[in-house]
Amino acid sequence: MERAVERCTPLAQVADLSGWMAMTAILPSVLVAGILNGSGAAPTAGAAGCPEHGRWILRDLFLSAHICFVEDLTMKLGLGLYRHMLTPENFRFARQAGATHIVAHWVNYFAGTVRLPGTDGRTNWGVSDNRGKLWTYEELRDLKNAINEHGLELAAIENLDPSHWYDILLDGPSKRDQLEDLKTIIRRLGKAGIPVLGYNFSIAGVWGHVQGHFARGGAESVGFLGKEGPEETPIPSGQVWNMTYDAAAPPGTIGTVTSEQMWKRLADFLTEVVPVAEEAGVRLAAHPDDPPMPTLRGTARMVYQPQLFQRLLDIYPSHYNALEFCQGTVAEMSDGDVYEAIDKYSKQGNIAYVHCRNVKGKVPRYHEVFIDEGDVDIVRALRIYEKNGFDGVIIPDHTPQMTCAATWHAGMAYALGYLRGVLQSFQSPV
Repeated sequence: MERAVERCTPLAQVADLSGWMAMTAILPSVLVAGILNGSGAAPTAGAAGCPEHGRWILRDLFLSAHICFVEDLTMKLGLGLYRHMLTPENFRFARQAGATHIVAHWVNYFAGTVRLPGTDGRTNWGVSDNRGKLWTYEELRDLKNAINEHGLELAAIENLDPSHWYDILLDGPSKRDQLEDLKTIIRRLGKAGIPVLGYNFSIAGVWGHVQGHFARGGAESVGFLGKEGPEETPIPSGQVWNMTYDAAAPPGTIGTVTSEQMWKRLADFLTEVVPVAEEAGVRLAAHPDDPPMPTLRGTARMVYQPQLFQRLLDIYPSHYNALEFCQGTVAEMSDGDVYEAIDKYSKQGNIAYVHCRNVKGKVPRYHEVFIDEGDVDIVRALRIYEKNGFDGVIIPDHTPQMTCAATWHAGMAYALGYLRGVLQSFQSPV
């Protein structure tokens, strides 16, 4: 899409300056700051990319050109799809619901279901034993092309295959080889034109949730019940990130892992792979711990409070060391303020993309609800992203299941419609 900023007209030719000032209420504040100077006067020479002679503003501000300008720079609505859901039918559904981008899960966890499953000491997200079988450039290219054919963009691949990096997480004997494997994967993403790789540096992973009728009208959703939920049994050998990578592993458990050990392992990971991500043009986006507990199943968690995002970012400061900002998880954290966290990290420009859901409660007990009924004021949250110029993708990561024949699709359509309505309101005159 061409940016309307290329088309300008001298200030002297604008008959109604009050109309120009009213128009600034529609533009995101970050754009207004670039068009107006501190006194609120029209832009001086060279401002906002206009020619250097005289004072200039955008031509056709009150016509269609300003619409393209705003749409090009505001948040983009996306839909996350699990691997078995990456189908033409669901791509069409995404476009019909107003999404423009897809976040693709390329790891085949909990195949056959469309919802976040409950897990305990006996069940996990399934088996993923792809040791030695890395994602190929061709399959990544074909995925991107299939998405593009339906008028959508591939915004990110979300999550690494546990069998590709278990010894990076465990500090095991294959760590060096697996670091090289991840570098290869990152280069292949860059070659395929995929701009973001989301990951979750966690041993226990997303674990311990239960299903229940927690949302409005008795809709089924997931919750975390702390001591009233599943017993925190030790993690068996051959498992990491809530998946089995080696079903033939000898009996036993992985033992305990301390916070110091985890942060050292993360530093080793980032120091190795961020330079490659910079070369490949692929942003690495870290997901916080979900559930955001300080420990889970005997292993330390890392980003379980909002301020710990900063510790992760400071390990290797780079545009390519970024955040997969899970707003729902941040709201579940025991400390901090979700709105302050959004403001801080969006203002820094460190958010690659956003998971947006609503919840009631905080750890150790919370449950997920519809996007318009939880503890978080979603409109207020989205206004903060907009104010700070966040122009990335926002997706409803999971939603309650609605009572109909298409439970997941109905829940997602409701969330997408809500988010789209709020985002469109930011582009309308007050």
